[in-house]
Amino acid sequence: MNTAPLKAIGLAFFRISMSAMMLTHGLPKFQKLIAGNFEFGDPIGIGATPSLFLAVIGEFVCPILVILGYKTRLASIPVIITMLVAAFIAHSDDPFSSKEKALLYLVSFVTIALLGPGKFSIDKK
Repeated sequence: MNTAPLKAIGLAFFRISMSAMMLTHGLPKFQKLIAGNFEFGDPIGIGATPSLFLAVIGEFVCPILVILGYKTRLASIPVIITMLVAAFIAHSDDPFSSKEKALLYLVSFVTIALLGPGKFSIDKK
């Protein structure tokens, strides 16, 4: 039995579903940014506005690119960095249950970066 089509479908499903779920975190930040509300945490010491801008790139812009399968490996990097900051800096003193979501996204996007976009993507067209 040829399992290649199932692997391609599975990878597309994983890439699209993880990115869609990430968008639920990025969309409110994007709406906040375009509304001109720049109140945000400053976990890496660069200021609230740049931190918000970087979070929007990592949680909204790049997941859209990953959904489309456009520059997927490159687009995964800002998401990975954002989740590293969320898990190990923003939630450093929190219990594991508070870090778990960021760690799950981190592992997922590292997997996407390693495996690439798969057959069903703009990158493969």
